Amino acid sequence: MASTTETGHAKNIANFQTLIEFLIGYGSSYNPSKTSLQLPVLIALKQSAEFALSDVLSNSTIYNGKVSERQTAFSGIKTMATRFINAIQVSGASEGSIKEAKFHNRKLQGKRASAPKAPANTGEAAPAIISVSQQSYDQLIQHLLGIKIVLENEPNYHPNEPELLVDMLTSTITDLQNKNLEVARAYANVNNARIARNKLLYGDETGICETASDVKKYIKAIFGATSPEFAQIKGLEFSKISFISL
Repeated sequence: MASTTETGHAKNIANFQTLIEFLIGYGSSYNPSKTSLQLPVLIALKQSAEFALSDVLSNSTIYNGKVSERQTAFSGIKTMATRFINAIQVSGASEGSIKEAKFHNRKLQGKRASAPKAPANTGEAAPAIISVSQQSYDQLIQHLLGIKIVLENEPNYHPNEPELLVDMLTSTITDLQNKNLEVARAYANVNNARIARNKLLYGDETGICETASDVKKYIKAIFGATSPEFAQIKGLEFSKISFISL
């Protein structure tokens, strides 16, 4: 379902089309000297705005799809990482390697090695626990990379299971990096599309809202404030939406 904001953009364009139809009906009486108010320019502006609105919707759909793909790709990494940790513990690896791998896994899982304790019998409050959870997608990838580096540098880590090979972890990390990059690109595309749309609809002097206001002033000037022509168009609303990021 389209958002209220997107519906507002579409309503502005629809009202602009209605305005154009009225102007066409005035025939040769509508003859502004200002280029931006002339019918061919108005029609071209409306068409550009329609394309820009459609481009936003298209890019938004792509972005939402990429976000969903990333969520799916990342959904099982905590369980997967724990399997690698279990595997290195029974591989004959050094205690140092196991400790380092566990450290990166705790980061990935969002856990502490141990929680701080309140001083005993002093009546003092427990120390504030500062969150150590680093759960952004970039950070999750970094924690997986940490595990991978430990595994590939541990000479005794040679599992027989294909899904626990370092190459499999490397492939997974590459896929996660690509999914993350695709979301970033899609996010940039949808925001650039919104900027282009907003300029066409709400740009100073050249946007649909400002142009429609000037057209109304011109009609009022040539036909009069009490004319039926001005009565036709004065009620057409063109609402400026101030949320530039939307």
